[in-house]
Amino acid sequence: MAEKQREHIRFTGYVQGVGFRYRLSHLAQHYGVTGWVRNEYDGSVSAELQGLPEEIDQIIQQLKQDRYIDVTGMDRKNIPPDEQENGFHIRY
Repeated sequence: MAEKQREHIRFTGYVQGVGFRYRLSHLAQHYGVTGWVRNEYDGSVSAELQGLPEEIDQIIQQLKQDRYIDVTGMDRKNIPPDEQENGFHIRY
């Protein structure tokens, strides 16, 4: 069975003002993925997602298919998992 992993992802494109954080939060809860998401001052959105690799990939696929969101770039980095984390939240 695959191990849980944690990724820090920076999304660029048309990702603010389109419900991106709420959509990501909903998808994370649906797939049982933990972490957080927040808007950045440069117009990008940062997130940390922790779950099975296929769950994280599924979330990203669904975000890319959303008709209001236009992800034109992504910077994905694997980072150490947070064993204490339980749940997903939007950071303001």
